[in-house]
Order: sequence, then C-alpha cells, then structure tokens
Amino acid sequence: MSGAALAILDGRADGTILALSEPLSFWGGVDPATGRIIDVHHPAHGASVSGAVLMMPTSRGSCTGSGVLLDLVLEGRAPAALVFSGSEDVLTLGALVAGELFGRSLPVFRLSEANFAALAKASCARLGPEGIEAEGLRLAVEPLSAADLTLSDHDRSCLAGERGEAARQAMRILCAVARQQGAEALTNVSRAHIDGCIYASPANLTFAEKMEALGARVAIPTTMNAISVDRENWQRQGVPDAFGLPAARLADAYVRMGARASFTCAPYLLPDAPEEGEAIGWSESNAVIYANSVLGARTAKHPDFLDLCIALTGRAPLSGVYLREHRRARRVLHVDAPDGAGGAFWPVVGYLAGLASPDRIPLLTGLASLAPTPDDLKALCAAFGTTSAAPMLHVEGVTPEAEGAALPEADHLTITRADLATAWERLNGGPATIDLVALGSPHASINECRTLAEALDGRQRADGVSVIVTAGRDTIAAARADGTLARLASSGVEVLPDLCWCSISRPVFPERAKVVLTDSGKYAHYGPGLSGCTVRLGTLQDCVEAALTGRALPRLPAWLN
Repeated sequence: MSGAALAILDGRADGTILALSEPLSFWGGVDPATGRIIDVHHPAHGASVSGAVLMMPTSRGSCTGSGVLLDLVLEGRAPAALVFSGSEDVLTLGALVAGELFGRSLPVFRLSEANFAALAKASCARLGPEGIEAEGLRLAVEPLSAADLTLSDHDRSCLAGERGEAARQAMRILCAVARQQGAEALTNVSRAHIDGCIYASPANLTFAEKMEALGARVAIPTTMNAISVDRENWQRQGVPDAFGLPAARLADAYVRMGARASFTCAPYLLPDAPEEGEAIGWSESNAVIYANSVLGARTAKHPDFLDLCIALTGRAPLSGVYLREHRRARRVLHVDAPDGAGGAFWPVVGYLAGLASPDRIPLLTGLASLAPTPDDLKALCAAFGTTSAAPMLHVEGVTPEAEGAALPEADHLTITRADLATAWERLNGGPATIDLVALGSPHASINECRTLAEALDGRQRADGVSVIVTAGRDTIAAARADGTLARLASSGVEVLPDLCWCSISRPVFPERAKVVLTDSGKYAHYGPGLSGCTVRLGTLQDCVEAALTGRALPRLPAWLN
C-alpha cells in the first residue's frame, strides 16, 4: 500500500476518533439499539461507535456484523466512517449494501499500518476524497482501482438484467466486493449457506424482503443457518409478536426464495457435507472455518447479504482462500498440550489460537497425539472464529491440508499451559450456583446428544435448573429415532430446533436465569453481551454436575492441574 489512504467506499465524514486496539465483531459485540460495544471481553467495552470515526485493524467474529452495521446506518446510529489497517469484508459489505440498496453512504478507508498508527493518536478527523486531516496530520486519498473484472457470459447476463432485477443487483454487489478484494474474476460455487436469516436486527428483514420483492430465487442448492425462533412453536413458547413475527417472516422469506429450511449453524453435520476441494459459498463463521479446515472445502468467510448474492448467481469473488496460495499458514502456533486433555481443551485452545493469530491463518502443532474427534474440531473452529478474522486454520497431523501448510517465512509462537490456565480462568470464573446449562453452540451433533444422555443416565435435573440443548432438525430426528431424545427428556433436558444459543432470546432463554454454564467457547465469549448474564465455560462433567445439583465450582479441569 502507498503512503496514501485508500478509499474503499467513497464519502465524507468528520467526528471524534474511536481507535480500537483489537478487532471487534459487530454481531455480539455492538448493540444495534444503542451503538454501544457490549463485548465484555473487548478493551473498549461500553464505548459508543455511533458518530465516531471508528478505527480498528480489521473486524473479527460473526458474518452477521454486516447486518448489524446496516441497521445502525438505517437507524442513524452508525459510525461516521470506518478506517482499517488491513483488508476487511464484513463491515465493508454492510456499508456497501447501505449505499447500493438504500442510498445511505458510509465511507470506508484503508491505511498503511504507519498512517493508521499516526491517525489513531488524534482525537478527531475529517475525511473525504480530497484527503484525511487530523490535528496537523494530512493524508492523501486514492480511489479504489476500478480495474475491470474478467466476467463470464453468465455474469454479464446478470448485470444486464436478463436474469431478473434481483440477480442484477446481486451481481453488482458481487463485482463491487470482488474489486475491493483485488479479485480478477468470479468463480463458480456448488452450494450456498445463508447466515442472514438470523433476526439480528430489522435490517436483515428489510434486505431479505427487498430482494424477494425484486424476484430473488436461489440458483444453487442453499441451506439456512439457525434462525431466531423455533419456527413451529414460538407462539406457544410465549415469544412476543413484536419479535416472533419479524423473525419468522425473515426465515420464511428465504424459504420462499428457494433456500432449504435446514435451520442449523452446523451445516457440515448434514448428510451431504461438502467434499475436499469443493468450492462453496458459505456464510457463518464457525461453518466457514470448519468447512475449510476440517473438510478441505473452499469458501471465503462471506458476510451476511453477500451469501444471498452468491446463492442467486452461483458465483463468488475468486480471491482469498479460494486460491491455494492463500490457504497457507503465516503463523505457526506450538501448543503445549497437557496429557489427558479432555473435550473442554478444544474451545480453550481455539480461543487462544484466535487471539494469537487474529489476522492470519495459523498452523497448530502438538495436537495430533490427542486424536481430536469431529466434535472436538467443531469446538476448536467455533472458538477460533470468535477471536480471529481468519477463515481457516490447520492442525498438524489432523486436518487435510496441514502437511507443508506453513510458509517458509511464517513466524512461530507458543501457547503454553500457563496460557491455557489463564484463558480457562477468564472464561470459567463466576458464581458457583448455576441457573441454566446451555449446550449446542454450534448445534449439537447426534454423538454429543448421546454422550449427554449417557452421562445423565436418566437422573433428574435439580429443581430450579434449566438444561437446554440446541440442535438442527436432522440431528433431532436422528435422536428421536434412536431413543436419545426420550432419554434426554427423562432427565428434564429440553432439546430445541431451529434456534442456537447465539440467536436465542427470552422467554425461551429462561427469564429467571442469571448464571449460565456452557461447554462452548463461542457462547462463553458472546453470551454475556447477548444475554446480560454471567456465562461460564465448563467441562461436560461440570455441566452434568450443574444439571443435577445446581452448582459447579469455578476450577481448573484435571488436565490443567
């Protein structure tokens, strides 16, 4: 990058600078109703992004951040401008959709690390096509290169409106994103997964219904993420119409556009999971990381809204990890794994790996002897996705592309047992009395459901403790068929379809619950900001103990003692 700032999206802005030292996920990290940062683990917790010149290295975490940003724009609570020091797709896409579909401009700039550091020291700034000015600092601004993409006949047909207005608009957005990413062309994808069906804010519904009104219809097989209500039962569960109706409308809009009502955040658990080397167009951070890392499929971490554009056209920008050279590891993380590490080890090491590699693909070593199961890798990928913007990781001796994955110039770091203990204590701390045990983030597999049923062994949960598992419809059907669902019900466990913990709301989330125990690193991170509760990470044994007694003492697991 030159010394000049790059205008990713044109516009003018001025305001007070809010410079973040760490990336931030807008979904689960920013309250769309107020613009305040609600991620309790972020150094800027409590600050407001509204009206600020928001600076951060890049974003991280959920693909749904684009929807949160669009809602902030439409409701007048957005930052005045976004300034990044590295590439960024999620928030940039939200700003792009705000301009393309709703005529609301939000400028986005990218600076070199040196200029970013200099601007971050200022208290306020004025930004525009002529330059960036801030307390004696002046930076020239260059427009984003408008180099033509190599387009197929299909692409040109979409742009010409020959495949309908929705496909035309989708292709316009895809081409704009491709240029921003430096892609030279688009690529075919075999399937899509929609993340934007979560009712994170009214903007998600506004976008979906606008595209449906334009005649949108998916062109490739398309699955759907977990939604924000139990589609068939939300009224019986007492969900207020003010939330339940728009959440159901959002899900129904995507189904009418041709998406499959799979309603799961773990589409890799479906019977027809992608194959190694298959180019797909998935959204939802944990699903993307698992697909790339564990299955060896190829997909960028597509933001909400771009997922539908891909589904409507069967095309995605040919950039990032679609290209073999961008799937290499630029950091090697040597993990000092304790002997006898249990299932709870994987979310912790994933969480730490993301913090240690927030902006690049890592190779993790020292883990092969632990022989991780698919469920272990699910937990690893989900936790990694909460703290890193990278779309994949490699595990030496485990994942399909790990051999030779590290670039010669990759740097090396170590995750020590002390690091593991510190992270565990950070995520495990809180009151010993537990009101709610929350399992299935991402959605529980049939093996996880069976393991829980065996651990409870028909014993009844304690009075005053709720135990809830969220799982996909296919998994619940399998659990019903083999008797697992009945065994869980005999212990007082509720298994919910369609929802996941990151989209559940009260009263389905028990009203009286104040302290939550989970085995999910992802939910331990996002849960406090989303629920307003204390959310503690525990082992499965801790979760079973809490279910039966209502208590789980904060403590290190045996493999860390």
